[in-house]
Amino acid sequence: MEALAVRLSGLDPHVEGALRIVAFYDTLMRRRVDLPALARASAGLAECVTGVGLHGTGRTIRVAPDGREAAGPAGPASGTAPVVLDEEEIGRVWLERSGPAGPLDEVLLDRMALAVAGAVERYGPARTTMADPALVELVISAETDEAARARALRLLGFAAGPPLRVAAVRSPRLPLDQVGGAVCPGRPVKAARIGRVGVILASAVDRTLFPAGVRAGIGAADKPDLAWREARTALRLTTAREPVLDHAELGAMALLAEVPREVLRGNPDVAALVRVAGDPGNPEEETQEARESRESRETLDTLEAYCAAGSLRRAADVLHLHHSSVARRIDLIGRALSVDLTTPTGLTRARVALTAWRLLGD
Repeated sequence: MEALAVRLSGLDPHVEGALRIVAFYDTLMRRRVDLPALARASAGLAECVTGVGLHGTGRTIRVAPDGREAAGPAGPASGTAPVVLDEEEIGRVWLERSGPAGPLDEVLLDRMALAVAGAVERYGPARTTMADPALVELVISAETDEAARARALRLLGFAAGPPLRVAAVRSPRLPLDQVGGAVCPGRPVKAARIGRVGVILASAVDRTLFPAGVRAGIGAADKPDLAWREARTALRLTTAREPVLDHAELGAMALLAEVPREVLRGNPDVAALVRVAGDPGNPEEETQEARESRESRETLDTLEAYCAAGSLRRAADVLHLHHSSVARRIDLIGRALSVDLTTPTGLTRARVALTAWRLLGD
């Protein structure tokens, strides 16, 4: 390394210094230093106050060049770098120079961040939320044997014993690790994205803590593979009004998920609802009638509120509409379905057709 640095320094005066910084942190990592020792060594190397902050625990370490804890409030950072572990930002490192950043500060911060990630992984106290998707797939796959599933759970940090909760999540804006941390604060939780759907594995899931804009289905079975199947079914049946569903709440309605799609699509009530709403499963085949109807989605939204409320007046309160407007829309969709929605039988048929339509939309 030193011979290479000497040769390269003739080409670029900063190369030798950069290589020495790399060698410096390689040595610290080989010696398995902890975070305080790493911060002290970094402050001595940088000759300025150096900081390490971990998001999950709120722990902050600030060390002066003499190796002592930095006194007073933190000054403005002259340079920062993220600490990344398992593809998740778990903290930051920074330098507090009184003057401009040094020419090698970027290299120093980069290597320091790598060393901090290694120390955290080795000693804690931070635990990441994002997990290896391959391990998560082993846990939730129906084809995994129990020995392999148990090993994958151990590698993910879950102890044998309490049943594991499994959630299927769609989060268009919020990162999956933040969703996982929100619904299971202070307890083991792991997340990974499998295809288009996020998976959250946790010892407990508080459905009231899912952030706004997130849709989630929660499995109820004790076996992770069965719970994952249930969670996906519940996710398919979520709506804007019910963005989080527990499979245990679905009852007999969950049986519709076992019906082949072509059978659902061939049912007259479901087919009529598809025509009114436009086919969510085949948007390129949407009927002209559906495209020209500006009120089709409003009508469907009204039907969902009516089925949930069970009466015109309660649906009107939910929709913030006059009950006569709700009655007109219900009459329109009743005629489209050839069903009297004001009768108990008609309301039941509408609920079943609406559930089947949602399943077709996934």
